[in-house]
Amino acid sequence: MQDPTPPDPRLLRNRSRLGHKLRYALAHPRRVGPHLRRAARNTRLRLRHRGDHVAFYRAVMASDTARSPEAAVGGVPSHARWLAIGQMQYDYLVAHGLGPGDRMLEIGCGNLRAGWRFIDHLEPGHYYGIDISPDILVEAKKTVVQYGLQDKLPYLTPVDDLTLDFLPDAWFTVVHAHSVFSHSPLEVVDECLANVGRVLAPGGFFDFTFDRTEGHEHQVLGEDFYYRTETLVRLAAKHGLAAHFMDDWERLPHGQSKLRLTHPPAVSR
Repeated sequence: MQDPTPPDPRLLRNRSRLGHKLRYALAHPRRVGPHLRRAARNTRLRLRHRGDHVAFYRAVMASDTARSPEAAVGGVPSHARWLAIGQMQYDYLVAHGLGPGDRMLEIGCGNLRAGWRFIDHLEPGHYYGIDISPDILVEAKKTVVQYGLQDKLPYLTPVDDLTLDFLPDAWFTVVHAHSVFSHSPLEVVDECLANVGRVLAPGGFFDFTFDRTEGHEHQVLGEDFYYRTETLVRLAAKHGLAAHFMDDWERLPHGQSKLRLTHPPAVSR
């Protein structure tokens, strides 16, 4: 694995600390009210779904989707931003060799911010999107109709976990998860990495983004999780997957980092 680029001061922030919150509130007073309302809502939902992060985050997505499907998958209720982030994901994977014949699994496909471009690019039946939120998948179906992609036969399926147990062995040449692990506690990440290798075809890769910290790992409001790169690399190795830090992604205008997982090369005897 290549070493990540040297950390800038932002990667050392601990957003869960009171001092950081106070400094942020003073610098952005208009965001205090929305933050407090989100904190109150999340506290209520965590109490309702105590110990079940997937159920908690499904409820978060239902609430966010009711307000704005585009905001639910991107945080900013802007159609232009929705299009731009989807285009960036698409351009990146195409530049890394994504071709029409690839078979793609998108974990956390949302309302197809990038997915509609992947569906259009791939051969019919070669795109499979899963999400824990039925509400956002209803919006995904609307996106398919909006862009006239019905003949591409995309699969869109709600899931309760990331065991991927209903998917075939060694089938997907590309697995993609954008801004999924940034909202997942480590046990959910571990569940995914424990199972993704089974569905990943030989020579295929799994790209995922994550909120990177070079300081203390932490979470905010139970829905934003910050991990050190080495934590995720070790977790991948535990499940027999090799990790590569994608330096070229760091140059793009996106706040998260990206790892690519592959099966390790076969050892010749």
